[in-house]
Amino acid sequence: MNEHQDTTDQVLDAALAHVPFDGWSEATFRAAIAESGAPPALARALFPRGAVDLALAWHDRGDAAMVARLESAELADMRFRDRIATAIRYRIEAIGDKEVVRRGATLFALPQHAGDGARAVWRTCDLIWTTLGDTSDDVNWYTKRVTLSGVYSGVLLFWLGDTSDDSNATWEFLDRRIDEVMRIEKLKAQVQDSPLLKPFLAVPNWFLGQIRPPRSRDDLPGSTQGRR
Repeated sequence: MNEHQDTTDQVLDAALAHVPFDGWSEATFRAAIAESGAPPALARALFPRGAVDLALAWHDRGDAAMVARLESAELADMRFRDRIATAIRYRIEAIGDKEVVRRGATLFALPQHAGDGARAVWRTCDLIWTTLGDTSDDVNWYTKRVTLSGVYSGVLLFWLGDTSDDSNATWEFLDRRIDEVMRIEKLKAQVQDSPLLKPFLAVPNWFLGQIRPPRSRDDLPGSTQGRR
């Protein structure tokens, strides 16, 4: 672990004790710097936008925990829809404190930060598909991630209000959402194979076909490259 990563983790760990009370705010950021013992100049350099970058670092930490768990899990015998559901569950279980998410939702609901929040969800869903072995290089690259972003966001919102034992209601909701998506994908395949219906997709397919997937994660919208 390099010095900068060590400082990042120290500041973030200190901040998490304050977020439920003060949100992802400048007050939280200042307290985290003081309590972590990090050099203020270095902390400001690592988080140039203060609490916003701190919140995004916390989101990235959850993504990393999800990927590590997926890579160590035995998924080969699962149906692919179950692998997707498992990935979403791992990502939500990496959160821990719901209040930290609620405070994040408040932050990223602000117009000036809404784009950051949307890109963070996109990166999560891209990581899920990539870790599970997606190799698509056409419009499916985008549609898969757009669809999964909707599923993940909906399940996360449900989880925030779930009071069931072990979040069982959330996992049942997740299964229903995945089933709905699979039905849509099946319908899309049927339309593509139908000589009668396929012409109706000509225009949207042409439009999406003008867009190409990024060559690497560094080219993704909202890549962390250059954020710090």
